[in-house]
Amino acid sequence: MRDPVDRAVRAIAGWNSYALVWAQFGVSHLVSLGGLALLRLYQPMSWDLFWELTLVSQALVSFDNLLSIKVTKRMWRPVRAWERGARDPDSTIAAWCAAATLPLEYLRRRERRYALMFSYLPFVAYATWRLDLPWYSFFVIAIVGTVVLAYNVIFRYFTMEVVARPVLEEITKGLPPDFELDVPGLPLRWRIVAIGPVINVITGVIVAGIAAHGHREGLRGLGLSWVIAVAVSFTISLELVVLVARSLATSLADVRGATERVRRGDYGARVPVVSSDEMGALAQSFNTMVEGLDERERLREAFGAYVDPSLAERVLEEGSDLAGEEIPVTVLFLDIRDFTAFAEHAQPKEVVAMLNDFWELVVPVLLRHGGHANKFIGDGLLGVFGAPQRLPDHAERAVAAAQEIVARVRERYEGRVDVGIGVNSGPVVAGTVGGGGRVEFTVIGDAVNTAARVEAATRETGDHVLVTDATRALLPDGRFAFEERPPVPLKGKRDDVGLCALLDEGAAAPTPLAFTETLSVGRDQTGQDQPV
Repeated sequence: MRDPVDRAVRAIAGWNSYALVWAQFGVSHLVSLGGLALLRLYQPMSWDLFWELTLVSQALVSFDNLLSIKVTKRMWRPVRAWERGARDPDSTIAAWCAAATLPLEYLRRRERRYALMFSYLPFVAYATWRLDLPWYSFFVIAIVGTVVLAYNVIFRYFTMEVVARPVLEEITKGLPPDFELDVPGLPLRWRIVAIGPVINVITGVIVAGIAAHGHREGLRGLGLSWVIAVAVSFTISLELVVLVARSLATSLADVRGATERVRRGDYGARVPVVSSDEMGALAQSFNTMVEGLDERERLREAFGAYVDPSLAERVLEEGSDLAGEEIPVTVLFLDIRDFTAFAEHAQPKEVVAMLNDFWELVVPVLLRHGGHANKFIGDGLLGVFGAPQRLPDHAERAVAAAQEIVARVRERYEGRVDVGIGVNSGPVVAGTVGGGGRVEFTVIGDAVNTAARVEAATRETGDHVLVTDATRALLPDGRFAFEERPPVPLKGKRDDVGLCALLDEGAAAPTPLAFTETLSVGRDQTGQDQPV
């Protein structure tokens, strides 16, 4: 649950994001009043003079706040533009940078120029004159009063961070994924080092003034108390502050370094758990998270080895239940010729090694042309172009892939291995099928069966690649060279299917292969041999 202050900040920010930015400047009036009360502890003055100095200081603080509001309002413009609808990446990044760097940029642009010149030093001079103090008292009050001024600056810095946080959380939701955090910021180490001594000095001066009734010693007691408080803060207590800052900064640096390694893909990065406090819990949580990411990445790599990469990406994005839809595709069916005879005489390890070597050559070609290796059926492969990734030129890609496969097989095996490829285009139903917790992505339709039958026909014609008229009609003119083949009756087809052979200038003239008997089997889309 959020604390009441946080809830109030978010409620006001939801109404007007800049309202809290200028409203927090009002705290400076209270800080100024506290500084006057501290001065009264050491320097006797009447109540009339105290209230006179109060009015002067409040007037100067009001002037200072008006300058601050003018500066911060100009700095807040990118945020206002984002809130009014400028949500493009550049505007979103500009808005985030404006809100995130507001505290530090405010100090850089304004505090150095205006605070001392228009507020602080004029008041010190006026107080020295009205209190009828020696001229050197101006320097005593000015030096000691810097503690109050520093308190005001630090308070403004952190309140600006608080009021900007709700806006930053909303803007962050629209930042582009590749957003790089390269804007300046105040490191945690310097925040702690800056705050610790200031708090110690203020505390020491106030305690000394109250306990010893410092007004009896006048400004001499104030100066002495300030010197002692500064000496204690920057000797005894500063080393403790530095140790705390070092502990936190080192632990955060470890987390940041490990995060950078994970972003670069190193899921072996771990943060050492060196404490039992919140930083130790953060380190342990980070390590647990990275272990989960590492496991997810290993599962993804394993998943990608069993299915096509494009399908793996789609499943990761949409889930495993890919609804069936009818889409036009081109199907490429490939088979290794005479592989059955080789498998009968070879050892099982030799068969598997040969297949793995062959698919290591063929599959990258398929993927490079945008195809999807849908099924491995022993020594056969069903490749699909146009599903799951939609491709308007699926026919051209499939024929180009078939042409390159033949060329690479010829180059690698030098005639020891030969292939037959059938290519056909048409509508199919693509989606996941299965049950009992096991599903697979597949394409179903006459176009698939026809491609398998066309591949079987290459054994009769002796061609490496046969393309149906349905595919050829989708190809651009002059892209490939073909030679007509007589129509071939295919199993399950009432009419003959028009075929043409893809010509390859580097190949020898195709000759029918010698079989012990005429081809009498076809292969359906399940991969089972069926009588023609």
